[in-house]
Amino acid sequence: MEGKKEKTGNIPKYEQIAADIAYQIVEGTYKEGEKIYARSSIGSRYNVSSETARRAVCVLADWDIVEVEKNSGVIITSILNAKNFLSQHQQTQSIYSLKSKIMDSVERQKQENKELQKHLTELIEQIECYRATNPFIPHELIISEETPYLNKSIAEVNFWQETFATVIAIKRNGNIIMSPGPKAVFRLNDIFYYTGNEDCYRRVQEFMYPKI
Repeated sequence: MEGKKEKTGNIPKYEQIAADIAYQIVEGTYKEGEKIYARSSIGSRYNVSSETARRAVCVLADWDIVEVEKNSGVIITSILNAKNFLSQHQQTQSIYSLKSKIMDSVERQKQENKELQKHLTELIEQIECYRATNPFIPHELIISEETPYLNKSIAEVNFWQETFATVIAIKRNGNIIMSPGPKAVFRLNDIFYYTGNEDCYRRVQEFMYPKI
């Protein structure tokens, strides 16, 4: 489209053309005072629009590398200025390249963050599903002086009826008592291991340590 930047990569196409012509000047393909192209010839040579060719010539003219003669052509005026232009062009290329790499890295990071969020969501869902379908994941209950049921048995306090939790083990003085049964007593510093549904933990805590 006329008037729109034509680009290859990140550097505008017209600037690439200007750099290519400047490079040929520095390399000696063209000499100072030599007439090279008319703008129409540049467009045909590089297969670009006349507007892009005009912009390329304007860049060279702005750097005093060439002089544009009306109805004639483009005259080379300074090899030194061509060298200076190429030096800046190389720096511009480096900046564009670095910018492109940074943007690519940012985009990759965005995608990785999306993937991480997706995996975390799946993990949480699977953990919740696992807990809901596997009631045998044990919870811990530490017996302290704050419970009103200290030194009472499981049966005495109707533990199962009140909480729907099943005691599967007790840790007492470093020893594990498996399947203790309803006669097991809540002793100070005991750790009771029990299982139940997903609401079991809350019911046990509220039963064993009721708020006053």
